[in-house]
Amino acid sequence: MKIRNLVKRSLCVTMSAAVLLGAAIAGEKIFPGSTLRAEDGDGTTYVAGNTEAPKYVFMFIGDGLSYPQIQLASDYLGALADDDEQAALKKQYPAVLDGNEYLNFMKFEGVGTAITYDSTSFCPDSASTATSLSTGFKTYSGTINMDESGTVAYETIAEKVKEQLGYKVGIVTSVNLDHATPAAYYAHQKSRNDYYKIGLELVASGFEYFAGGEFICNKVTDGDGYIGNIHDVAEQGGYKVVTTQAEAEQVTAEDGKVILITEQPEVGTGALSYELDREEKEWALADYVEKGIEVLDNENGFFMMVEGGKVDWACHANDAASTVNDVLAFADAVQVAIDFYEEHKDETLIVVTGDHETGGLTIGFVTTKYDTFLENLKNQKISYTLYDAEYAAKYKENNASFKEVLRDVEKLFGLVAPENATETTDARLILTEYEMEKLQAAYNRQMGKNTKAGNAQQVYELYGGYQPLSVTLTHILNNKSGVSFTSTSHTGLPVAVLAQGTGAESFNGYYDNTEVYRKLAALLDIQ
Repeated sequence: MKIRNLVKRSLCVTMSAAVLLGAAIAGEKIFPGSTLRAEDGDGTTYVAGNTEAPKYVFMFIGDGLSYPQIQLASDYLGALADDDEQAALKKQYPAVLDGNEYLNFMKFEGVGTAITYDSTSFCPDSASTATSLSTGFKTYSGTINMDESGTVAYETIAEKVKEQLGYKVGIVTSVNLDHATPAAYYAHQKSRNDYYKIGLELVASGFEYFAGGEFICNKVTDGDGYIGNIHDVAEQGGYKVVTTQAEAEQVTAEDGKVILITEQPEVGTGALSYELDREEKEWALADYVEKGIEVLDNENGFFMMVEGGKVDWACHANDAASTVNDVLAFADAVQVAIDFYEEHKDETLIVVTGDHETGGLTIGFVTTKYDTFLENLKNQKISYTLYDAEYAAKYKENNASFKEVLRDVEKLFGLVAPENATETTDARLILTEYEMEKLQAAYNRQMGKNTKAGNAQQVYELYGGYQPLSVTLTHILNNKSGVSFTSTSHTGLPVAVLAQGTGAESFNGYYDNTEVYRKLAALLDIQ
């Protein structure tokens, strides 16, 4: 994958004075660059501007991505600005770096903020928030593109652009193809857990391009039991299903409808690997976006939704290092769209947002006071998932001693036990007595050595349902770096909405997440 240089531009879209004046007299809300459409249910009228509808639309959704995740990735790069490893990092992520270590989409011309609450909670889930982004409606957490009664289905913007404008449609994700966020652009289910039905709806959508992790439910059954899998159903529905990278590289628009599934799925999930764990030969999210453009590009236009889903998973597990690296991988995927935009400036719109915030991520911690040491995060060499699978899972089986575990901890997380410290050891990475006690307690629980089960609330607050060792290690490294999380669930923070290209200024302001759909629908002039 050829990584590109960040292009910074400052563009401006204007509206005619006559349109502005007429709208003001009528008391209508004005969204620069929008096209005329009927009044919405909230009474908002979108007034025509001088901007043509975008022919190519990229909708990037960082699952769990809010201001803290974006800023942490940017600050991390800044913290390494004078570090010896900065040159190597720039080689790995040149697309997201400029002189000030801004991520590429932080420089977009359209800058908005969206509120994320749903019909259930101020701390919503991915199904309901993605529903708001894709349809303009609120619903309960766990529901995909249906109302609160579960009886009325909402048509998505992806379905509308295909039906009304003849656009080709692509859905790309770093997690499973039938996960909540990608499903919210093609499925309609009362429960996000109806993976079997969601998979069937994916095939029925007729969208031209799907790429991501393996289906969570890949079995198809009837009254007599197992009769095949979603791959078979997709092929019967006219899709070319590709499960190897070599085959994926050969895919072109001539193949028609295609489904690309990662050849090297993450153990236990089927999703793409965390960027921290990804091998150089393994396709990143950006590669799937680049292939998507090749498959979808046509004279009518296309709509592509791209989800950086592993940001959410990393934040659930309070793994700051994995979070940072997956935000950078997400930005690299955005760069592919930016490069396309540079060749189609008057016809392309790129929107980057999140569905909600995950983890209550904060830059700053009580013991680091008014300072941070974000460069410490570079010492983590492996995600919590891979550590659980390749190390922690084997400790009990091999009856590993605490000293053996500490050797792995130093190698993989850079955290050093006091007895193993040398004159050259970075003092900020030496474990304190308190941290050693926490790590010893996590080791004991991991190994089943606790004589008492412990208070359930205390255990959950400590480990959040994750493996004790991995989450304790990430917490310690996070805190030593000046980073903290308040939750292993979602929070109610608003999210950024950043846009570049045709109609980008329409996304300026502070509004509800349902407005993201309405603004985009107005620009595209769809009903």
